[in-house]
Amino acid sequence: MLGGDPSAEPDAAPTSLLRRLNRRGFRLVMIADVLALSAISIGSMYVRFGFDWPDAPTRNYLLSFALAVTVFIASLYFGGLYEREPRLGAPPALPRAGQQTLAAGGLVALLSLGLSGVFRELGLGPTRALPFPIINLSILIVLGAMAIAVNRRLVHLVRTRREGPPRVLLVGEASELAVARQHLDDERVPARVVGKHSANAGLLEEVNRTEATDVMLLSPRWIEAIYADVLGELDRVGITVVLRITGRETLYGLERLREIGGMPFVLLRAQTMPRSRARFKRLFDIVLLVTAAPFWLPLVGLVALYQFAVAGRPLLFWQERVGIGGRSFQMVKFRTMVPDAEADGHGARLAEADDPRIIPACRWIRATRFDELPQLWNVIRGEMSLVGPRPERPELTTGFEHRIAGYDRRHEVPPGLTGLAQIHGRYHTDPEYKLGYDLQYLVNWSPLLDLQILLRTVWVVLARRI
Repeated sequence: MLGGDPSAEPDAAPTSLLRRLNRRGFRLVMIADVLALSAISIGSMYVRFGFDWPDAPTRNYLLSFALAVTVFIASLYFGGLYEREPRLGAPPALPRAGQQTLAAGGLVALLSLGLSGVFRELGLGPTRALPFPIINLSILIVLGAMAIAVNRRLVHLVRTRREGPPRVLLVGEASELAVARQHLDDERVPARVVGKHSANAGLLEEVNRTEATDVMLLSPRWIEAIYADVLGELDRVGITVVLRITGRETLYGLERLREIGGMPFVLLRAQTMPRSRARFKRLFDIVLLVTAAPFWLPLVGLVALYQFAVAGRPLLFWQERVGIGGRSFQMVKFRTMVPDAEADGHGARLAEADDPRIIPACRWIRATRFDELPQLWNVIRGEMSLVGPRPERPELTTGFEHRIAGYDRRHEVPPGLTGLAQIHGRYHTDPEYKLGYDLQYLVNWSPLLDLQILLRTVWVVLARRI
């Protein structure tokens, strides 16, 4: 079981084409959502106006409906509604669906206003670019959320029929196991307990023996035994791991609790950022780069001229760094150190605040981090992101991974020009502390967080607090 293909989706038809599409983010339920949203859009018009739709030709209405449905599906995708959701203690779909349809409806309304304004200015014909009545859009928001929640329920029923109920392995001490089993029985949780485990080792073997689909940790003391290798292996093969929360853990300010058999749990994930959010992050990078191009293109040119004048050739410095998935890439920056800066025999080492290898006229370039500007090329190529964990050299990364458990988790997304660790830490901040910032960033990523970090980076640079 642990050697299975984690990319295969049991709720999709077992064909190679669907599996390939599945790995690229396609889900069969998307088709059901498109049909439902389209039916609501068109059906609400017939209910209100019959066959004589006002103000615009039917073709214009259908085009606006197609655009609206596209925006809604994109919102659902980037909002995580197409990520594979563990069945044990899964939260209700309606609140999440309602949040995403409301956001999508607002975006459609803004698009309609914006395009209508452009059409009026250019004299291109209709004053309303998207003839989508506001009442019908409101109906789509409300009924669309309900239809999406119903589709998720149907997918859950089909999946349960195909795979059977979740097969649960309980992990804890004898007293904890008895209490948890009693709760599951009393609450009639739709799951089957297939085993109990109380040893400090052998969890993977027990999961394999019992063919469990879900693991319930009944005490936080088990975290030390499974983090990070065991948890990563379970996540790789699609085994859900949840942790029961006691009164002590509530002091951590935990959110997104799951209720299973009357007991509070949190979902443990070795992968901190779902694929849909990672793709949204890449799209967000591209939008920011294009929008800010009139600012950063001249800045790069001016810094390049200064560097050429004070440092000469070579202007750029290329160095191997570790990127997404632990794969190496060539990171570029303006050269601010003397040539052959590591020819002194000390090998790879982190830069120091008053490093003697730095060219004096380039110290302010490093202090303002303008030497990092060429890495925008790495961002364009997809090797880096505007915000993320800073990339380290392979020699240093290997040492950190041996010394710090879970250090490789920071490689789940492309490294960044700046990051949460950079605005809170310093050059001398211990890598383990920086890892805490990096993982907190991955778990809590949002476009607003990226904007906040970028703005705070400007303040850190101006205040020379590095």
